[in-house]
Amino acid sequence: MTVDPNTGGRAWPDANIGRTTGSGSDRRVGTVVLGASHWHVPLYRDAIGRRHRVLSVQDDNLVAASEFAQFWCAPSTTSVDTALDREDIELAYVFSPHDEMAAVTGKLIDRGIAFVVEKPAGVDLAEVTVIADAARLAGVPATVALVQRNAPVETWLRRAGDIVYERFSFIAGPPGRYRESGNAWMLDPLRSGGGCLTNLGPHFVDLALRHIGHAAEASVRLSSALHHDATEDHATVVLSNEGREAIVEVGYAFPGSPLKRYCSFSAAGTNGFASIDTTGSALFTDKAGNTIEAEIDVDSDPLYERFVDNVADSLDTNFLGMPTLDEFVQSMAIIWPQTPQRLSTGE
Repeated sequence: MTVDPNTGGRAWPDANIGRTTGSGSDRRVGTVVLGASHWHVPLYRDAIGRRHRVLSVQDDNLVAASEFAQFWCAPSTTSVDTALDREDIELAYVFSPHDEMAAVTGKLIDRGIAFVVEKPAGVDLAEVTVIADAARLAGVPATVALVQRNAPVETWLRRAGDIVYERFSFIAGPPGRYRESGNAWMLDPLRSGGGCLTNLGPHFVDLALRHIGHAAEASVRLSSALHHDATEDHATVVLSNEGREAIVEVGYAFPGSPLKRYCSFSAAGTNGFASIDTTGSALFTDKAGNTIEAEIDVDSDPLYERFVDNVADSLDTNFLGMPTLDEFVQSMAIIWPQTPQRLSTGE
């Protein structure tokens, strides 16, 4: 154990524990976690502790911050400025409420601290664009937690070859779970920037753009008819590019259940047709009519641990190969178009 003089004698895990010395990508960098009450933080927890040396944990809810701070042997605070009041910070994870993300990432950019930001990184397209431009101009490395990239679902769909048509359907649990997890702000569109499309949609709009190229045309439909909240609980996006088409359906329409969600995915391309269902049952039929079957893990929760590993491995190369903020802006330009979207309340 090593004593850190900046924490009044708090003992830190030795930086060499759990890593191989001699490789820059294995170095446990000094890291701060901002917005620890976010529902995804438990999915990051073990991997952050394994790959990073946590220096401070922040959240408006000090109890939530302290819980994770104790696990990581780090101090906790309600103040972002206090959390950043150190000179040895090399990386930050931003899980803050969406309406605070622009200000928080701005502080990181001003300090030259590389950061990971949870989507949507703001509450509207203008905020996210400003963050992306500022980080690029300042030369501050940044990446976004688009964990479905190169995950089992995308890898299987790529069997279809050059994808021409595809569909993503991802229906998560009811919106009330955000109240239960202490994230009630997610149901306030002024604080969250939107509902299921803003939260779940970026993963699959991003994949769609990767597969069919840019979207020459895009249509978006939103509805809150099931739960009647101010934010949408169902959304459908149709993207097209010179005859290629991708459909993204996301929602908060699945009941609270250990099953967590409904999902299904399919892609038709130059090599054949690939599909996956909620149970992970996957099929691929080639152009000759031959079909192979497999079972893949469609649970997105384990992807966050792998994402942390990728962050740690790529930090020394400024997140080379990871999702960029500029790429993220392209997806959010579809999710947050300049023209009003239709929100049906069912009333």
